[in-house]
Amino acid sequence: MEPTKSELEILQVLWEHGPSTVRLVNDKLNEEKRAVQYSSTLKLMQIMAEKGILVRDESSMKHVYSPAEAEDKTKNALLEKFVDSMYKGSASNLVMQLFGNKNTSQEELNEIKDFLKKLDK
Repeated sequence: MEPTKSELEILQVLWEHGPSTVRLVNDKLNEEKRAVQYSSTLKLMQIMAEKGILVRDESSMKHVYSPAEAEDKTKNALLEKFVDSMYKGSASNLVMQLFGNKNTSQEELNEIKDFLKKLDK
């Protein structure tokens, strides 16, 4: 199931900080993203658990939530869907668009070249 924008924001917090309470996630969202009510974060995380996007550990007084899928698995699936729908499955077209729309630094270009060399080996 594909996460919504708000669900992705919660997943980003959990990927960065590890399994967390609703309070910690809500505090991080307020610091990093935008003002959000605790009750809204709680409700959304409960829905995410029902959908199977999050796993809820109820073994202690404070419920701790963690992502059901690894970060790279979720990101790869979303990227694949995006490339399929927007670039007809062509990763090279996506990369060309990125380079065309952004001033890529020499350092970034060197990192990309090194990455491509590793793929050739």
